[in-house]
Amino acid sequence: MSRPADPSRPVVGVDGCRGRWLVVRRRPGVGATAELVDDLGPLVEAVRIGRIAALAIDMPIGILDHHPRASDVAARRLLGRRRSSVFPAPVRSVLGAADYDEARTRSRATAGVAPSRQAFNLVPAIAHLDSLVEPGDQDLVVEAHPELAFARLAAGDAGAAAPLDEPKRTGAGRRRRRHLLVRHDPTLAALLDASPLPVVDLLDAAVLTVTAARVATGTERRLGDERDRFGRRAEIVW
Repeated sequence: MSRPADPSRPVVGVDGCRGRWLVVRRRPGVGATAELVDDLGPLVEAVRIGRIAALAIDMPIGILDHHPRASDVAARRLLGRRRSSVFPAPVRSVLGAADYDEARTRSRATAGVAPSRQAFNLVPAIAHLDSLVEPGDQDLVVEAHPELAFARLAAGDAGAAAPLDEPKRTGAGRRRRRHLLVRHDPTLAALLDASPLPVVDLLDAAVLTVTAARVATGTERRLGDERDRFGRRAEIVW
């Protein structure tokens, strides 16, 4: 059931960026700011005490002992031509690995498959988030995916998902994503046009504020119904 938005509290989108976190805070219709941070702990705590309405992050939450996660499979299916943007989450045994070779050995022993190099490179960030998020946080602190968020924006309120034709590595792809964001909230133009932060990461974090706003108003959609051994939901919200 949808809930009225609270304009006094920001929504937050987070994307990994150069070994740090790119954080966009937005008050819908009012404006947005962006910064790089090293620790997400203060943001998660701000959600818990009600200073932030909701937080959406492009990083796995709910790390399972088997592969693949149902949420990753569902996200790839929805994204069609953009499905390669969803990196399958590694299995939990990988989180303590010292290097890629050890991660491959652990993953094969646990799940019968080795993680991709891209997935392994995310392990420090995944472990950081894994140490912060508790099952009770997940109503408002959610795993999300930028391409799903853009696909929902492109489809409009009546549609399910319209994956974008243009990859974000191209100028046309970046312009298309900027257009969708500014159409949704014109106040984002000032941030997107003036920030010195990497444009692709900025676009991704900005669109995740749209997902966070959907969470805050109860209009989000959730993929996956699995839980990890600690009770965290392995789901992707969009």
